[in-house]
Amino acid sequence: MKKLTFIMALLCTVLGSAQNWESSFEEALSISQGNNKPIVLVFAGSDWCAPCIKMERDIWQSKAFVSYSNEHYVLYKADFPRKKANKLPLEIKEQNKKLAELYNPKGHFPLVAVLNSKAEVLGNTGFKKLSPDQYISLLNSFVK
Repeated sequence: MKKLTFIMALLCTVLGSAQNWESSFEEALSISQGNNKPIVLVFAGSDWCAPCIKMERDIWQSKAFVSYSNEHYVLYKADFPRKKANKLPLEIKEQNKKLAELYNPKGHFPLVAVLNSKAEVLGNTGFKKLSPDQYISLLNSFVK
């Protein structure tokens, strides 16, 4: 019984702190337009880019960012993994490539673009040695 209680508590914690990363950019754009929230578009190499991996752990998965982003942002991650085990479906891979051509033509990783509901760039940033709260403030500085 103790084991079951522990598992349920763990599940609630994990599910309660989960972010809503959209599965397609079109869905992110639609939600942004419907809710008038900015899109945080993250270009990452989830299995090869050390700063991307650090941002995932220290910023995107932090309680502060998860809590804030669920109310204030629409999130989409354009991932570019290199390992076969992390291979993306062709449709997503092509979508991310098109997004990179539009919003990350120089191929910087990580790159974080904040977009309005018309998919216009409000600001760009990348890896910074900031706390989650400081990073939230940085992202918010692009939204006027």
